Amino acid sequence: MIKKIAMAGMAAALLVSCTGNRSGKAGDSKISEKMLPSIETMNGDLFLLAGTYTSGEGSKGIYLYRFNTDTGNSDSISMVEVDNPSYLTLSPDERFIYAVSENNESGSAVHAFSFDKRSGKMELLNSRPVNSNGPCYITIDSKGRNVHTANYGGGTITSFQVKEDGTLTSAVSLISFRGSGPDSVRQKSAHLHSVRYSPDGQYLFAADLGSDKLYRFDINDTPFEGQPALRDNSQKEFMMPAGTGPRHFDFHPDRGRYLYLLGELSGEVIVFDYAFGELTQKQIIPADTTGARGSADIHVSPDGRFLYASNRLQADGIAIFSIDPDEGTLTKTGYQLTARHPRNFVITPNGKFLLAAGRDDDKIQVFRIDAETGLLTDTHQDIHLSKPVCLKFTEKN
Repeated sequence: MIKKIAMAGMAAALLVSCTGNRSGKAGDSKISEKMLPSIETMNGDLFLLAGTYTSGEGSKGIYLYRFNTDTGNSDSISMVEVDNPSYLTLSPDERFIYAVSENNESGSAVHAFSFDKRSGKMELLNSRPVNSNGPCYITIDSKGRNVHTANYGGGTITSFQVKEDGTLTSAVSLISFRGSGPDSVRQKSAHLHSVRYSPDGQYLFAADLGSDKLYRFDINDTPFEGQPALRDNSQKEFMMPAGTGPRHFDFHPDRGRYLYLLGELSGEVIVFDYAFGELTQKQIIPADTTGARGSADIHVSPDGRFLYASNRLQADGIAIFSIDPDEGTLTKTGYQLTARHPRNFVITPNGKFLLAAGRDDDKIQVFRIDAETGLLTDTHQDIHLSKPVCLKFTEKN
């Protein structure tokens, strides 16, 4: 069993405020304004952050759990209220959390939170407008100095700088994109869906579902205050097959030798050799064979042996691939059905578990990963939470 929260005199109050996230309706309670008691952990424990879509009767914001990577057990710790935090990222030192509020332009924002790992308390530091519609992804550089959001509805990337205290400046740049694709409904205009740094930190890549493009920007590593980190005149386009609908992508853990891009509309994974900012396409393989046009998230296992891609709308589940150790190419080895609408999933750093956020079934499923085959087994250790859509692990200390 995971150890109980220390300071027994305060434990009862904490459990009353948090246990609703595990077996009852999430969001029934608020985090106490008082400092939470110190949390004791055991070997294998990580913190799990869950972003949600919020509502009057459902989730209220970001939720924090303790997750044991040896047993798959979890406990609810705390939460902080914020509107529609559909994607999260952490500073490199994990002292700060940054989240988008995925709303229309008037309500779209990015938020900075302090994160006290001793107590599990998350506290809002400041919020800034994104100045665009529908921010759905957020990333930060390896030095913790620059934050970028991908804004689906606006077809833009908004960039912010991070101050010494973890707060965010006003937006320092807003880059707009134009373009369309063959789907006259879903590709009428640009729809930026994700932004990520290359493993060496020299480039920022951005996936545009609307125009079937992957963009690349050079990085200004030492910008002055108020100066954008992205060199907009360095923009390069990599064209994907028509109708791909690029959504999310991941780099191979071995020095980023390969880039894997998932097409939301095509349901295919495109494999590239990657070197010094350049991409060479080498394989296209189906992740969704139903034609549902709802593929979502993609991740390579920490050991680089397996790749997983989630699909929604029909036969909701996760496609499983083995990765050729010499070429980086994929072979499909299995398919795991999941709760409805697995918009996002995460793999534990030790590679033992995969957690899938089933948005429409209001739960996070815990799957054990077979170390030899990469196949998934449902442990039935669900974490019950209203509309979970983003999962992130952090170290316990």
